[in-house]
Amino acid sequence: MDKVDPRPRLGPALADDHAEAKTLRRLEAQAQVCRRCDLYRHATQMVFGEGPRFARLMFIGEQPGDQEDLSGRPFIGPAGKLFAECLVEAGTDRAECYVTNAVKHFKFEQRGKRRLHSRPNAGEIQRCSWWLGAELDLVSPQVVVALGATAARALLGPSVKVTRDRGQAFASDRPFKALVTVHPSFLLRIPDRGRAEKERQHFVADLVAASLAIEATGNTG
Repeated sequence: MDKVDPRPRLGPALADDHAEAKTLRRLEAQAQVCRRCDLYRHATQMVFGEGPRFARLMFIGEQPGDQEDLSGRPFIGPAGKLFAECLVEAGTDRAECYVTNAVKHFKFEQRGKRRLHSRPNAGEIQRCSWWLGAELDLVSPQVVVALGATAARALLGPSVKVTRDRGQAFASDRPFKALVTVHPSFLLRIPDRGRAEKERQHFVADLVAASLAIEATGNTG
């Protein structure tokens, strides 16, 4: 991993006010009835994060997909399954990580019977950071990995770019390091098999770097 950038970068999850709760379960109960933006009107349900309360490693994705929206669990669709495989390759146990999304409701366009992913806008990211900021406080991870541009914006603001800043560790006013990488769905969209495998290995290397960043904090307990 590259050296830590000391310049503060704050997205709405860190800079804005957020919800307060004593436990993740209570926070999830609050979020289940969220009406902070209009995405709840068409989504099946809110999809909250999952994982250990004091996980040292936290991953933030963009939003639930079709399967996550139906099941109520994050990262179980095709991208989530690929993510789990890459974690294994990186020597990381998903059960020891906290995984969540920057936006908790599925945003989509209806095309016949299919629901096609639609990227959240800045306002939706900002409003849903009310929940993400609280998750960050409660989990208190040592390293946070933003998977893709939406997560990076929620965590570190619009000045951070995934392609340019990938692999860079960022400092913040919180006691964790932040790392930016691609969302695993990016790997699924690459048609060329050779390039797809190369990008997969790059992604696995980013996951390894995140684990090494935990060790670099000097606190492994």
